[in-house]
Amino acid sequence: MRLAILLAISVLPVAAQTAVQQQIRAAALAAHGKVSVACSLPQSQLNCDLDPHAHPPMQSVFKLPLAIVALHQVEQGKFSLDMPVRFRPEDRIPHAYSPLQDKYPDANTDVPLRELLRLSVSLSDNVAADIVLRKIGGAEAANAYIASLGVRGFHLRDGEAALHRDKPLQYRNWFEPAGAVALLRRIADTSPLTPEHTALLIDWMKTSRLSTRLSGDLPAGTPVAHKSGTSDVDNGLAAATNDIGLITLPDGRQLAIAVFVTDSTADERIRDEAIATIVRVAYDAAVAQRENAEGYV
Repeated sequence: MRLAILLAISVLPVAAQTAVQQQIRAAALAAHGKVSVACSLPQSQLNCDLDPHAHPPMQSVFKLPLAIVALHQVEQGKFSLDMPVRFRPEDRIPHAYSPLQDKYPDANTDVPLRELLRLSVSLSDNVAADIVLRKIGGAEAANAYIASLGVRGFHLRDGEAALHRDKPLQYRNWFEPAGAVALLRRIADTSPLTPEHTALLIDWMKTSRLSTRLSGDLPAGTPVAHKSGTSDVDNGLAAATNDIGLITLPDGRQLAIAVFVTDSTADERIRDEAIATIVRVAYDAAVAQRENAEGYV
């Protein structure tokens, strides 16, 4: 019986992979831009690859790896989550999205590291993220730790303040979809963090309400833990419309998926719908593979 299940899982997807990738490619056309996708599912040969080693600008997706690095340094004893971190006047970013800056427009206040991380991951707070980036030692420290996890294709050079001053710099911060999925798999399967900090991180990802790109076409109530990233639209061009995350399937397995839409001329609703459709294709294929495998028992 077990052998039959394994054979079904290993053989059935071979014929289905091309169909899944074709559906994803077709859905991507609606975005009117460059779309790159990767996914991963345990005990499966599910293949969502669409230019998985592209270098799309990641925008706020970087705040998830940033939080992982910060939590690792907490575990090393460099900081504590309740340690106050100074929000300095020079940390302010004019016209940036930042609930922290909105609350304290004059800065000059201490904020617990825990709150800065929550704001960065759940609310994508740009000022809070730059404060955390400064605290952990900058982009080099972030790149080094993520690479040490065996994750390839993460490249961070500039914080939010620099990106707000000079928008073309966003193309220097990129994340290969395959690398983003590898990081998600580490979080889900072999987290480098303690169970307590892993749960905290996932909770921050689950409580993010800024985007429904991953969940927009999924069955109601499907658990999704994610981090989105979005650029401004300049002269009708959206440089980055992204989302990466973990989707819990009905059987309890977690589908890791990353979708990046780069240099799109479609409006935001269409871009979001294209991502949601791609995710639904992957979700349905994942569920169908397990159902087909069970049918061989």
